[in-house]
Amino acid sequence: MGYDVKILEDAGLDVSKGIGYTGNEEKYISAIQRFYRNHEKNRLKIEEYLAAEDYENFMITVHAMKSNSRMIGALTLGDMFEELETAARSGNTGLIDHKTPSVLSAYDDLIEKIRPLGEMDTVKPADEISAEEALTTANKLLAALDDFDDELSKELALKLTGYPFRITQKELLTQAIGYINDFLYDEAAEKIREIISSPFSI
Repeated sequence: MGYDVKILEDAGLDVSKGIGYTGNEEKYISAIQRFYRNHEKNRLKIEEYLAAEDYENFMITVHAMKSNSRMIGALTLGDMFEELETAARSGNTGLIDHKTPSVLSAYDDLIEKIRPLGEMDTVKPADEISAEEALTTANKLLAALDDFDDELSKELALKLTGYPFRITQKELLTQAIGYINDFLYDEAAEKIREIISSPFSI
């Protein structure tokens, strides 16, 4: 491995799970670096939504953070964000007010621990595509599925795996690929539309 595993283990990350979620070591480090770079933006959004009592957008953001945390193997932090998501979903504002500061503190602590990797030269996997390219590819894939073009559908679905989706979106893509392999094009298209309906971010 081209990085110090001890840094990740000391940060409390489950490295094997993170690699399992992201696909390989290179994609794992790339995901950690994106997690690090997006810290300020995500933290600010959580604080702003909480201050505005905008619990709908608060829930959407902490849901994404739950997935992003688990994707890099930060399972405990993922569970903490899930608790906030559940509280927002059920309207438990008291729990949100009580727990959010400690969750953000744990988030900050993890960011400090992964700083050496976060500030390394950016790792970009060879097959990684941008959000814009992923959206274009997804729309081309929908057209190919509509035309029952099996070969092109498989080619485009494979290209789409190069985008660093969140876990939930990645699972939808895996299901879509399974449907394509079984010639179930309508079902595959439904999964791709679900992917497109979510923001392309990690």
